[in-house]
Amino acid sequence: MSEIQSAHPETPHKSHRAAWLRAAVLGADDGLVSVSSIMLGVSAAHANSSIILTAGIAGLVAGAMSMAAGEYISVSSQKDSEKADILQEKKSLKDNPDEELAELTEIYIQRGLDKKLAKQVAVQLHDHDALEAHLRDEIGIDPEDLSNPVQALLASAIAFSLGAIIPILATLIFKGSHSGMAIVIATLIFLGISGAIGAFLGGGNKIWAAARVFLGGGIAMAVTSLIGHLIGRSV
Repeated sequence: MSEIQSAHPETPHKSHRAAWLRAAVLGADDGLVSVSSIMLGVSAAHANSSIILTAGIAGLVAGAMSMAAGEYISVSSQKDSEKADILQEKKSLKDNPDEELAELTEIYIQRGLDKKLAKQVAVQLHDHDALEAHLRDEIGIDPEDLSNPVQALLASAIAFSLGAIIPILATLIFKGSHSGMAIVIATLIFLGISGAIGAFLGGGNKIWAAARVFLGGGIAMAVTSLIGHLIGRSV
């Protein structure tokens, strides 16, 4: 669809990024927190470096596949619902055109137009593209921009893998007794960075976004480490 030309410069809107941005940010944060927590839990149970690294790699592969499958299934379901609504609206426009025109007119009246103008607008939009008008103003669907399950799948899997690789690299670089601390520091740093990047792309508060993922990730790692320590002592 063509963009409306404005006489003055305007800051680009960011809401169109919502679907893929949500999947990417969730994937990166999940990869960082889940894999680092797994590795710290195994480390706290007094496992050696090889076992810790194996646990991290297994967590990366399993998590990326799980995130990809979950996003694909959920977004595919959403797209199926959108397609079903489109078919239903097509049928309704064919079987009950007058009722659909009256319905669109009422929508514009409720949005502030007087009855005469609302009827004129509804008639003109029906003549131009009745289906698009109803999908947009009645249901809130853009037929040119339906949900994209493949995009969500790729965004989630790639983002999860990029997040999960951080604690694995920290373990490879800082082996031995320093690996646990390296995982914690690297994970917290990149959690803050990912939160700030997500806020920048989405137009939110970068400091608050970084702080909330930083805090959430820190709590998750602390709890998992404690569990691993307790299990390591008792087993």
